[in-house]
Amino acid sequence: MVESSARLRQVRITPQKARRVVDLIRGKQAEEALAILKFSPQAAATPVYKLVASAIANARVKADAASTNLDDRDLVVARAFVDEGTTLKRFQPRAQGRAFRINKRTSHITVVLATPDEESVVRAPKKARNR
Repeated sequence: MVESSARLRQVRITPQKARRVVDLIRGKQAEEALAILKFSPQAAATPVYKLVASAIANARVKADAASTNLDDRDLVVARAFVDEGTTLKRFQPRAQGRAFRINKRTSHITVVLATPDEESVVRAPKKARNR
C-alpha cells in the first residue's frame, strides 16, 4: 500500500562499515530495526537509525496525503543499500620527503520501507535466465 524511502548522501563513513550495519536491518520490521540500531555499537548505527526514523515519518506523511490508515508496526525494511560516495583525498608527510595518501571515503545510504503487500511486489522473483 504505502512505500516510502529516505536517502542520506555524503555521510563520512566508509561504505564497507556502513554495509555491516545496513545488513543487520534488511528485511526486518521498522520498529525492530530501530531497536537493533539503537543498541548496536558501530558508529554507522546512529545515522542509519535517523534515516530509518525519517523513512517512517515519510511513510506517515505519504499515508496522510493519500487519506489512508497506516500502522507503524506494518512497515518493513523492503530495501536498504549503501553506495560509495566521493572520496576525499588527503596527503600525510612520510619519511625522506615522501607523501602518503589518505582516502577519506563517503557513503550514500538508502532505506526503502513498505507495507507487507507492497513488499511482496518489490521482492518479486526474477525470471530464470536461459543458459
